[in-house]
Amino acid sequence: MTPSEKELLKKEARYCSWGDTVHYLEPPKFFERCEGTYLYDRKDTPFLDLQMWYSAASFGYRNERLRDAMMRQMDKLPQLACQYLHTEKVELAEKIARSAERLFGEQGRVHFNVGGAQAVEDSLKLVRQHTKKNLVFAFMGGYHGRTLGASAITSSFRYRRRYGHFSDRAQFIPYPYCYRCPYGKTYPSCKMYCVKQVEKLFETEYNGVWDFKAGESEYGAFYVEAIQGTGGYVVPPKEYFPMLKAILERHKILLVDDEIQMGFHRAGKLWALANFGVKPDVIVFGKALTNGLNPLSGIWAREELIKPSVFGAGSTHSTFSSNTLGTALGLEVMKICEETDYETLVNRKGKQFLTRLKALQKKYPKVIGDVGGMGLALRMEIVKPDGYAPDRAFTDLIFAEGMKGDLKTPKGNMGLVLDVGGYYKNVFTIAPSFGITEAEMDLAADLFEQLIRRCLKRR
Repeated sequence: MTPSEKELLKKEARYCSWGDTVHYLEPPKFFERCEGTYLYDRKDTPFLDLQMWYSAASFGYRNERLRDAMMRQMDKLPQLACQYLHTEKVELAEKIARSAERLFGEQGRVHFNVGGAQAVEDSLKLVRQHTKKNLVFAFMGGYHGRTLGASAITSSFRYRRRYGHFSDRAQFIPYPYCYRCPYGKTYPSCKMYCVKQVEKLFETEYNGVWDFKAGESEYGAFYVEAIQGTGGYVVPPKEYFPMLKAILERHKILLVDDEIQMGFHRAGKLWALANFGVKPDVIVFGKALTNGLNPLSGIWAREELIKPSVFGAGSTHSTFSSNTLGTALGLEVMKICEETDYETLVNRKGKQFLTRLKALQKKYPKVIGDVGGMGLALRMEIVKPDGYAPDRAFTDLIFAEGMKGDLKTPKGNMGLVLDVGGYYKNVFTIAPSFGITEAEMDLAADLFEQLIRRCLKRR
């Protein structure tokens, strides 16, 4: 007999760690199945998902083509120690490497691991080996994972506070967050003041990063998200990254591009950084590589950094690093990406969805302060009645009400799955399935409006 939800919650409270993110909503929500852009709870109520597992399931839940690819691999070679080779690993590495060569004009190689944070760890090893530096720059608002190494370059102190001193913590640089500029400037009249502040760090040795006599920086790399993920899907001005890259090149500092959330067309192009016309030295990827069906991640790096003569056998390792199910899925995802013009599709659908969000903003200016995004990485910033101050409490209320599954539609009750991010936890980060239809965009806008109107009664 299937246990009731009440019985399961009682067991969960007794036997499960609360160290992950489940208890951000009380009580935690159970889901029973999924299909396309929907999750279904134990009552079979549909929930339109606008976050798709933090952009891991970009190609839709229960994608039949990817399921078939996994089952073929299951029947053929479901398990293999990564000290041996298999076809799918080699072909997947080739496709990823060629994508970087096509977009950035650089030859390189691919190394696989399990999970985004583990790939970040591998990139840190690569940086340290090449530069002989322990320290890196990263952005305020940046998120790179919660292993010890990844936490050291993630800006939130909350993720480090309980785990002792982090001597290799990154130096955090303000991100070009124009809606809430940390310098109080306005774009474009600011004339890119923020990136000029990075340049000033190298004007004198007393700014603590540059030795003029040696011509050497204490910092080996700058870890960036082309579009911030957990930070609230913040898109920088088009000039920012070219100007930053020029500074880094002058001072022999590597650019590491974290594409874990934005990679595989979330922002239109296969790699989000390609939207800004600069070349990375290292790319870190994961999530949508397998559409969430298997934890596979990896790094691409320029040949100089990762060639076998410098990064040889055993430089880093994980038992499941290039597992056969994951590489088979990743290979199929890359084939799907090659066969469909996702850059055009994602940008078109993103503009269509953004039009609906802007209409809501115009209708509720005392609730929605900013909407924007790139491709299908969209943001909606919730504010107080003054139209600007962040309203975290109201954001949380909308989120919680959406999870009740009692919003009214012509097809019956539905729910809305949202994810909250941003510096002030007042931003809905919207990353729908690439298969979302215009009808589903209309539905999403209607459900959003129902939530706003319901929650305004309790403001």
